[in-house]
Amino acid sequence: MKSISCLSLPQFGPNLLYMSPQAALEMQIERYRAMTREQRVGIALRLHELACEMSRLGIRRQHPGATPEEIEKFLRERLELARKL
Repeated sequence: MKSISCLSLPQFGPNLLYMSPQAALEMQIERYRAMTREQRVGIALRLHELACEMSRLGIRRQHPGATPEEIEKFLRERLELARKL
């Protein structure tokens, strides 16, 4: 299996392997600030959909016989509970 060296990815810079958590956070914030509002909203929507899909998987595991409609009902209940907390 061919290994990819992080240092061979110039878009991440030569110090990727040595970046502290604080430096990584600062870099991520810089990248978010460089994005347009539409790009940031797009990321937020994709993250929301990913979180919903992960919840659906958990619901299916807890309720293996649930119909798709029941799974969506359980998901809405979880989202509503999260809003109240």
